[in-house]
Amino acid sequence: MLNPKAVAVIGASESEGTVGQSLMRNLMEGRDTRKIYPVNPNRETVMGLKSYPALSKIPEHVDLAVIATPAKSVPGLIEECAQAEVDGAIIVSAGFKEVGPAGEKLESEISEIRSKTDIRILGPNCVGLARPQVSLNATFLRDNPQPGQIAFVSQSGALGAAILNWAVSAGIGFSLFASLGSTLDIDFGDLIDYLGDDPSTRSIILYMEGVGNAKKFMSAARGFARTKPIIVIKAGRHAAGAKAASSHTGALAGDFEVYEAAFKRAGVVLVDEIGDIFNCASVLDSRFLPAGPNLGIVTNAGGPAVLAADAVVTHGCKLAELSPETMDTMGKTLPPYWSHGNPLDILGDANVSRYELAVKTCIADPKIDGLLVIYTPQGTTQPTQLAEAITKIAADRRKPMLTVWMGESGVRDSRAIFQRNNIPTYQTPEEAVKTYAYMYQYRRNLDLLYQTPQELPVDSSPPKAHLKVVIRNAAKTRKALTQSEVDRFLDAYDIPRAKGALAKSAEQAATIAIDLGYPVALKILSQDILHKTDVGGVVTGLESAQAVKDAYKAIVDRARKAKPDARIDGIYVQKMVSNIDYELILGSKKDKDFGSVILFGMGGVWVELFHDVAIGLAPLNQILARRVMEETKIYGALTKGLRNKKPVDLRPLEEVIVRFSSLIVDFPEIAEMDINPLVATDGKFCVLDARVIIDPNAVDHQPYPHLVITPYPAKYIIHWRLKDGTEVTLRPVKPEDEPLELEFVRGLSTETSRFRFFQIIKDLPHEALVRFCNIDYDREMAIIAEKREGDRMIEIGVSRLIIDPGKKRGEFAVVVADNYQSKGLGTKLVDMLIEFAREKGLETIYGTVMSENIKMIQLCEKLGFTTRREHENVTTELKLT
Repeated sequence: MLNPKAVAVIGASESEGTVGQSLMRNLMEGRDTRKIYPVNPNRETVMGLKSYPALSKIPEHVDLAVIATPAKSVPGLIEECAQAEVDGAIIVSAGFKEVGPAGEKLESEISEIRSKTDIRILGPNCVGLARPQVSLNATFLRDNPQPGQIAFVSQSGALGAAILNWAVSAGIGFSLFASLGSTLDIDFGDLIDYLGDDPSTRSIILYMEGVGNAKKFMSAARGFARTKPIIVIKAGRHAAGAKAASSHTGALAGDFEVYEAAFKRAGVVLVDEIGDIFNCASVLDSRFLPAGPNLGIVTNAGGPAVLAADAVVTHGCKLAELSPETMDTMGKTLPPYWSHGNPLDILGDANVSRYELAVKTCIADPKIDGLLVIYTPQGTTQPTQLAEAITKIAADRRKPMLTVWMGESGVRDSRAIFQRNNIPTYQTPEEAVKTYAYMYQYRRNLDLLYQTPQELPVDSSPPKAHLKVVIRNAAKTRKALTQSEVDRFLDAYDIPRAKGALAKSAEQAATIAIDLGYPVALKILSQDILHKTDVGGVVTGLESAQAVKDAYKAIVDRARKAKPDARIDGIYVQKMVSNIDYELILGSKKDKDFGSVILFGMGGVWVELFHDVAIGLAPLNQILARRVMEETKIYGALTKGLRNKKPVDLRPLEEVIVRFSSLIVDFPEIAEMDINPLVATDGKFCVLDARVIIDPNAVDHQPYPHLVITPYPAKYIIHWRLKDGTEVTLRPVKPEDEPLELEFVRGLSTETSRFRFFQIIKDLPHEALVRFCNIDYDREMAIIAEKREGDRMIEIGVSRLIIDPGKKRGEFAVVVADNYQSKGLGTKLVDMLIEFAREKGLETIYGTVMSENIKMIQLCEKLGFTTRREHENVTTELKLT
């Protein structure tokens, strides 16, 4: 579809100003590369080409049909395309769901036809697409983009056209431009999958209004963010999506905040303005990404330096502290009235030599992560001469260097020198600093993908069948769980809580208080009262039975007075927790796009006022939990202490968050859940209050319908015996397995290593190990075999299946440690991959085997694979359908 040999234009025209004429004009630019077939029953020819009355009359196979006819005719035309086995269609026609129910009905008809065929559809109501490298411009735009290495995908045709016009005038080239329109079929995820493997594309820009299929987008973005930067500008930052929330979490976790969290999790860079997107596209694929936020600034003018310093703080970076060595070097060289710090003002009379010394010294400074060089036209220094000198220094740099040559005509040639040498250059300090901040953000997002979490003592499969019964029975008559029911959930997932019980009378409350031990707190329980303190429904510090009875009656009286119609379930009597250091909130809500998300931050009664929270997408592991914590202000207090409060050990808090994440993963029936407060006391964490809102529309006929990231597939964990009786565990790989995987690779013999990797590998860098262990279970599976050796587990084999982007084929590989070969393990590992492939609906799995690897060839043949020799290797394939 994206490199067609034959294109049909349905609705082709020569009438000036029509869409059909514009499409023909643009497509005719590539007529030396492909055949163009106009389809118009009312014309004999269009632009000198024979016109056909219908698609079926075209004498050869059509790869791409571009449809520009009235909306009501489109379903019938798509039916014709399907019958002619056209590979793809672009529907530029408008008049579909954007106009109301009648248009929605037309889209439904098209979707029904599409579901029965293999045809792919872009649109409807889109501008089209262009691939300049192959001379394809299937748009009706006036601009004809030039070839380049940036892909631009826009959800808005009008805005996309405007940005394209601006980019073309600025000389920016494209590997692809696509307007998605209504995304009836092709969406962001599809195009990221294509562009991720496209050698012409260096970076991907998205203008997004809504993500569409969030699961597909997240899978594709996570798959390619490591190798190609994905830059998003997102419209709709201030949607009022939290108005109907039934919990603190629902009110705090707004739509845009969830998008931000999702982009971080996928390694995607979110930018603020249209002008930022192309700045980022040109620098984020650079090998010179900053290791940290510390920016050094070299300047010959104080004013721009102040603006740059302000921008550093505004965008979340830091002014680097100059090392003593740098201070000493510059102090010996510069006039005594230099700035004596960062920004390093080398004064208005600075010549090229002074600039060279300052830049070289700062680049070598270990406290500086990146450098901004500012030049203003003053003194005798020639801007081009200085640019050439800076370019020579930059050739040997290992840190990002950005330049600002202020002015216009006088420094235009200098900027051209930087551009030719791939040195980022800008007109203003603020623009440069903002780009550096994006570079650092991208680096942090990649680090999140690359980090290896620690193992936590968290049960991957706690007893939960009885809880499914609890929540489903509750959903029949009410929208929330009772406190006692919530306690059962917390206990099952080993989330520590203050002990308590429900009382239905003042006397029962006193009895419970005696059993718990004083002091106790009383809390009203009512499905109709969201915030207990608002109605005087909480009393703390009760020290006697009489005080408990009096408080019980007072709470009930206040609640009935404040909310006469509220149904009161009773009063919860809870053991008081003393010496509270910090109050936190831990919660979850179902986002309409990204499913269940996790919220963490400062808790207590002022939680919505301070809004010190951060969001992560479930499921979370130790590293992801820590990252969510790090994005809050309360994290600083937890790690450093606050006033007379001591810092706390965050390891137990990580465990609580990961256990909470597991609870949310296991229960799509939970719409919202609040733990507020989760208190830190004497170095331990404890739940004082929790609330669960039930989703009456939850479904569980498909696995994890509420998640866009597939959690660890524990169902593939099995215990098995080798032929010699050795007990092994086979299970999916997980990010925490990096040390295990490295030890396994190091232990392979040279022959086994060569058979697996087609070269001898005895060590793997961290980035490669992360790629092996931190996988997307939607598009890949790796099964490791491990056995106990003393007090630890060792890996003895691994098999891997990577699904092709088309989702019909997958490539597999397997390797077994030398001491465990010929014991049936290889057969078992491949057999488990076959099971996984069948569940994913693949048609074929295939692999490449070295011709000398006789054992592997025999194993494949035994399992029904066909083999054929290709050059020096053997290709093996198993058809599953």
